[in-house]
Amino acid sequence: MATTDRPMHYGITNPISMAGPSPKEEALTKSLLEELKRQKSFEGEEEAKNREVVLGRIAALVKEFVFKVSKSRGMSDAASHAAGGKIFTFGSYRLGVHGPGADIDTLLVVPKHVSRDDFFLVFEPMLREAPGVTEATGVPEAYVPIIKSKISGVEIDFLCARLALAQIPDDMDLSNDDLLRNLDERCVRSLGGSRVTDEILRLVPNVAVFRDALRCIKLWAKNRAIYSNVMGFLGGVAWAMLVARICQLYPNQCAATIISRFFTIMYQWKWPQPVLLKPIGDGPLNVRVWNPKLYPADRVHRMPIITPAYPAMCSTHNVSASTQEITTQECKLASEIVGRIFEEGAPWSELFGKHDFFSRYRYYIQVVAAANTDENIKKWSGTVESKLRQLVLRLENVEALRMAHPFIKGFSRVSHCISEEEVNDVAFNRIGEAVVNRTEEEMKAAPWSRTVYSTTFYVGLGINPKPAGYVGPQKLDITYPTNEFKKLCKTWELFDISAMDLHVTHIKSVQLPNWVFEGGVRPTPKAVKRPKPTKTSPVTHASDVPSKKRRSSLGETSQIPAAPLTQPVHAN
Repeated sequence: MATTDRPMHYGITNPISMAGPSPKEEALTKSLLEELKRQKSFEGEEEAKNREVVLGRIAALVKEFVFKVSKSRGMSDAASHAAGGKIFTFGSYRLGVHGPGADIDTLLVVPKHVSRDDFFLVFEPMLREAPGVTEATGVPEAYVPIIKSKISGVEIDFLCARLALAQIPDDMDLSNDDLLRNLDERCVRSLGGSRVTDEILRLVPNVAVFRDALRCIKLWAKNRAIYSNVMGFLGGVAWAMLVARICQLYPNQCAATIISRFFTIMYQWKWPQPVLLKPIGDGPLNVRVWNPKLYPADRVHRMPIITPAYPAMCSTHNVSASTQEITTQECKLASEIVGRIFEEGAPWSELFGKHDFFSRYRYYIQVVAAANTDENIKKWSGTVESKLRQLVLRLENVEALRMAHPFIKGFSRVSHCISEEEVNDVAFNRIGEAVVNRTEEEMKAAPWSRTVYSTTFYVGLGINPKPAGYVGPQKLDITYPTNEFKKLCKTWELFDISAMDLHVTHIKSVQLPNWVFEGGVRPTPKAVKRPKPTKTSPVTHASDVPSKKRRSSLGETSQIPAAPLTQPVHAN
């Protein structure tokens, strides 16, 4: 543990307490770590060694990549070798809190004569040909250009940054702000992940305590389905900064106490007061630094958690009214559970209970992205996923809705179809048992067949209670926000109407497929009293609406029941 007389001051305020842990708190930390092991939060020795071997091969491949590009620029062998090239890991792996099967965020740092085009046109093909590589998909048009890959079973996301240097030595340190000079915005963003991760580790009083506490918070957030930056919740770096801030406020405490204080403070935090690990400083670039006094866009951030590395940015700009409310509710619930752990001896396993997203609401939006190849669905579903936040923001403006709650991940399926009707059904996520159980061999034996790749996303709809004196069922009209969302997705420059499809439908909880539930088993529904329809205001449902023809671009027209986006609802 850190000593109480350690002179260094952490954070932007004085600590709340310099006290160390009591024997009870140390015992609770020990039991916490035992529970984290039971929850398989730590990777095994064999997997850890495999990661190190893979990273070693990547480091060698990067030098080979820089050498190859250098030679193509007319440089000598000696100069091409001296140009170097280096990899930096960041994210959960660099923080030391990754679990089994976690991906590794990896940054390639290359000299000035290697371009971003080289990253995709030279490095990506080299990566595909490397031993052990089973996947390599570049997304050059992403906000931060990326290559997603899988090497010897390890998922690795590659970013690339070109520095204004002729050589990249093996002892390169990225902490110097002057390295950002003369770089374009994409390179600055690519460098940000590694610089932020290293700065977080530098700003916590005790790295071991920070790691134990963060590992707990990550597991809790994932189990509660509130761990996803792209969906409008907090991502890995934001959760890490929150835990780091609590560590600064209690610099000599153990992990169990940090977790207890974390939930108590965070559910009562006075947002939009920002969370900062150090004062926001200026730097050598003429770039935008987070400043709500200067920039109106920064004033609308609901839960600003500010990165500690220059240039300071808000890591939580995706948070919406709904995701903020859900995150706050979850922190409050967790605070109550941890209180029982401390006061009543409840087990830590209670904190890691699974979410109830698919049992919480009566109504859901179902978004199905479909494509004709594995490569197409990866890019198309990624595009749809990146824009789901825009659907949530539009739904929040619907008068009858009090909340639009996105689930943090999509559900991917590969369906072997032997008729155009099956293709169309899959595109609307109406997947029958025959399709689910059909093998690739059975499909090949059919006179006509097609494989459809799909990813389905869900948004839970919280309905406002009826106003006082309101008679009859409420109307929920979400036609406009869903149509606008579909239009937005289809403006993607690589959208191909003959190879990709998108359908947004409004469904009831009873229509959710079994495979969204834990273990594929639907829980027993709770008995819920519903108001009886009156003679003057009958309640209609999707099944009451005549079927109409709806067509998937992946198959011919077929008859399917309509799922209207305007229908009476009851508040949940």
